Amino acid sequence: MHIERKKINNYGVMVAAVASLCLVLWLGALPLQALPPPIGSAAVQFAEGARQTVALTLVSAGVGLLLGIAVALGKLSRHPVLRYPSKMYVWVIRGTPLLVQILFVYLALPSVFPQLRLSDFNSAVIALALNVGAYNAEAVRGGILAISRGQVDAARSLGLSSYDAFRHVTLPQAMRISLPSLVNNLIGLLKDSSLAYAIGVVELTMVGNRVQAESFQPVPVFVTVAAIYLVLTTTLTWFSDALESQLGRHRA
Repeated sequence: MHIERKKINNYGVMVAAVASLCLVLWLGALPLQALPPPIGSAAVQFAEGARQTVALTLVSAGVGLLLGIAVALGKLSRHPVLRYPSKMYVWVIRGTPLLVQILFVYLALPSVFPQLRLSDFNSAVIALALNVGAYNAEAVRGGILAISRGQVDAARSLGLSSYDAFRHVTLPQAMRISLPSLVNNLIGLLKDSSLAYAIGVVELTMVGNRVQAESFQPVPVFVTVAAIYLVLTTTLTWFSDALESQLGRHRA
């Protein structure tokens, strides 16, 4: 009974977190409109900037998660053709600033590949996904290495192929073990998405910069920007904590 109640509570928290995020994104302009200028007069701009920030984060996070899993497998591969490029990718991405990576994708790639036409949003997605993918790769790799060899051998002895053993035994457990690190990477990605303003993406930080440039009131503007970021990260944290608790219940 206690386990079932905990399960229901976890689902309730996840639903509440998603509902809260939707309310912030689609109705967030309403409470801001009640504030004095320059916040109230720019409430719609702040709401649109928040939606752009979340869209940028979620798309980059999805691509970065898949990339992280692939690179983690590459680093663990016995084949040098897969292992060394994966190690090089993680080394380069983790050793260079994210802002440089964003500028490289937006400015340098089109000069190397003239036929490549990327919008500012797509350029930011590529750079952010590449960046978070390197950190996700290390988190997933650590999760895979934490799985005992005995579990894999037991799965193989039951007739599962190497692929099926990995898909049904190793990967699900590795993802549960890696979840706290992956969540930290997601929260960091949400905040790092603010660097997309450097290439003209009209996300939350860009909106704040424009409003303060027009009003010459940086204090209320950036307090508002920080508050919106705090609300977004808090709702994501609520959801991830409940998800971690739910998966931990199954692991136990």
